Amino acid sequence: MNFRFDILYEYRWMFLTGALMTLGLTFVATLGGTLLGLLGALARIIRFEKGSAPLRAAAWVVRNLSLLYVTVFRGTPLFVQIFIWYFVWLPALIHPADGWLVSGTAAVELRRNYGALIAGVLALTANSGAYITEIFRAGIQSIDKGQMEAARSLGMTYTQAMRFVILPQAVRRMLPPLANEFITLLKDSSLLSAIAVAELAYVQRTISGRYTVYEEPLYAIALIYLAMTLCLSWLFSSLEKRYSLQRHR
Repeated sequence: MNFRFDILYEYRWMFLTGALMTLGLTFVATLGGTLLGLLGALARIIRFEKGSAPLRAAAWVVRNLSLLYVTVFRGTPLFVQIFIWYFVWLPALIHPADGWLVSGTAAVELRRNYGALIAGVLALTANSGAYITEIFRAGIQSIDKGQMEAARSLGMTYTQAMRFVILPQAVRRMLPPLANEFITLLKDSSLLSAIAVAELAYVQRTISGRYTVYEEPLYAIALIYLAMTLCLSWLFSSLEKRYSLQRHR
């Protein structure tokens, strides 16, 4: 069987566009997931033992809402979540008649041009946020409680102690699992091809559907994914070494 390099060359710009879309999706979902994860982790560990009864009750509600979020999004397949976002939640948020966020003609144009992209980004962000919540929670709770007590005894508020004492130490321990999560997110973005988001896997489906060839485009996107994951692995390895050197100074 002859390897069809001509097809790969003909669609080289489509591969490039798909790879850039994949990186863009991963970057946006990583930022959103990290923010969600940090908020979720802080919600999981928040305590107000010395606060008023309403404050303690509010903290209990926040903790359990965070736990529910993590349980639901970690306990269901991302593939299913993508379809729920696309067919159920996106129409509720953006609908010409009664959209919760956007309605009217703007909703029509937004869903027609960017509906799949918006649903895909939201699905990846919400899913990764659930996993990052647990990474942050485990990293923060792995720091000895004496660190927080010492910081508070020096006059720091809870927020200051968390920002300047706990989180810098926790980040070093969180880097390896965060690297795994971001690499997984990059590869999981290929599932968005199921709702016609024009990322790398969708490019393969387009070429295979047009020429009825599978070997060449599949090998091509596999190599591109491998190159991107190797770059991410190198980046996080460099960050780990940097933090390790700072720790021993």
